[in-house]
Amino acid sequence: MRKVLFFVVMLLGAVALASCSSYEQFDLETETEFVVGLEAAYAPFNWSTSVQNDYTVPLAGQPGVYVDGYDVVVARLIADELGLNLVIKAIDWDGLIPALLSGEIDMIIAGMSPTAERAQTVAFSEEYFRSEQVMVVSTSGAYVNATSLSNFNGARVVAQLGTLQDDLIDQIIGVNHLQPLDTYAMLATAVSQNAADAFIAELPVAQGMVAANSNLKIIRFADGQGFTVSDEDVVVSVALRQEDVNLLSAVNDALANISTEQRNQIMAAALIRQENAS
Repeated sequence: MRKVLFFVVMLLGAVALASCSSYEQFDLETETEFVVGLEAAYAPFNWSTSVQNDYTVPLAGQPGVYVDGYDVVVARLIADELGLNLVIKAIDWDGLIPALLSGEIDMIIAGMSPTAERAQTVAFSEEYFRSEQVMVVSTSGAYVNATSLSNFNGARVVAQLGTLQDDLIDQIIGVNHLQPLDTYAMLATAVSQNAADAFIAELPVAQGMVAANSNLKIIRFADGQGFTVSDEDVVVSVALRQEDVNLLSAVNDALANISTEQRNQIMAAALIRQENAS
């Protein structure tokens, strides 16, 4: 679902892992806190805010800045289950796995897809959310009534740099695959200003973008009319170091206590908070 790292990043991660071969397993009996890494810029999964509420957690090293979102609530539930204090650091996407392997953080809870490539260097928990891939178009554009990928033949489509969504563009026959952009805010601007006809996002992210931009519309597809994706493309998992088998087991036990209904409620609430914060 969330983002495909480039091979060079995986290679750097492997090098970092090799340099940390003496790393000792996370000790659930003696540790008092665990450190989570995320972007704080991927709403509704995670976003930064200056407003503190019942859901936010302070961002480490950034006085007066907090992080909110679906990932944050899940991280807090895991912390409560493990009886540990939660610390969250904001780290650029491409730096998350290297930060995990170097020991800067203890796990990644950042809407990350458990791809086979990533699993070569990190361990993944069971899924903690399942979503779908959609298109976002302008309400005044030529594709506002599209119902299938075939309707986007010839369309100018863009996605975020280094993501699964950028790879999915090439499933559209006759597509004009635009140069990827760094952020979802840039994607929304590109479509709003007619520099692109559509961008691809996972549904919760698209819902957040549309809530903040009334001139955008989500295009969802019926079965067989949309993208071909594997299971790993529509789920997200917690990433941990491969050595931390006890911590992984504890995280999985904590996630097992969060029902599908509760997960959907957490996401719905995060979407509302993100909309109100926009």
